[in-house]
Amino acid sequence: MRLLLQFLARQESFKNFMMRFKFFQDTAWRFVAGETLQDAIRAARVVNSAGMRASLDLLGENVLARDDASKAVRQVLEMLDTIQIEQVDCNVSIKLTQLGLDLDKEFCYQNLREIVQHASRLKNFIRVDMEQSKYTQPTLDLVRRVHREYENVGAVIQSYLHRSEQDVRELLQEGLRIRLCKGAYLEPPSVAYEKKQDTDANYVKLMKMLLDSPQYHGIATHDIAMLEATKEYARERNIAAEHFEFQMLYGVRRDLQRGLAREGYNMRVYIPYGRQWYPYFMRRLAERPANLLFILRNLFQD
Repeated sequence: MRLLLQFLARQESFKNFMMRFKFFQDTAWRFVAGETLQDAIRAARVVNSAGMRASLDLLGENVLARDDASKAVRQVLEMLDTIQIEQVDCNVSIKLTQLGLDLDKEFCYQNLREIVQHASRLKNFIRVDMEQSKYTQPTLDLVRRVHREYENVGAVIQSYLHRSEQDVRELLQEGLRIRLCKGAYLEPPSVAYEKKQDTDANYVKLMKMLLDSPQYHGIATHDIAMLEATKEYARERNIAAEHFEFQMLYGVRRDLQRGLAREGYNMRVYIPYGRQWYPYFMRRLAERPANLLFILRNLFQD
């Protein structure tokens, strides 16, 4: 099913067909704030009003032309300026393949540096998302390189990768802030754990390493067992709630998000937006069978 959905995510004709149905649009806008920056700012305001922070992500990856990468840079710079003007509590997440990583590593570095430098002037923070495993090393290399000049950039580590424990040790030694997630891409057994229990066990191990470090990290999960393990470890070690934050996706387990905020934990919601929302949405369907069943039921109703 995941392979089918990933295939459909690349079919523009399927997207155009499904967008004729209101229920499909309603489901899509549950997970994506909209197509414009102002849509995303409105969503961030709603998140802020519930006592939570936000991280905006302009959707789009694996650009094939330098002009497209440069356009993405301009849009992210505009996003940072708008966050400052609108005074929303929000940072920014980006993917390096959107900045030209597939085209030229040095070109991508210059684009990333320009964004982080601008964010530094505005006292904002840039989180560099992690993509498929073939991008792990070049992504970490570029984040480290920029971090040597500007501290307001952080990396993402996926607990389903075998290499992640060593990556965490090295990043912590360099003082980088980390977002810890499980990982959502299909990877071979040589690279990633096959069993959920192994991914979860590694997640807990890495979470403890992060909480024991002096940096401020993001614990990104919707898994109640992982949330409880984090809260329990923080209590055992007398780690203040202000020392870290939980992170979740826009539209996913909003009850948990608001509940954590009410409990006094820092909570950040990852808000995606943009015209290239369709592949992201299809990945969310692959992860949430209940949403896929809802669409199928509505599709075949009279």
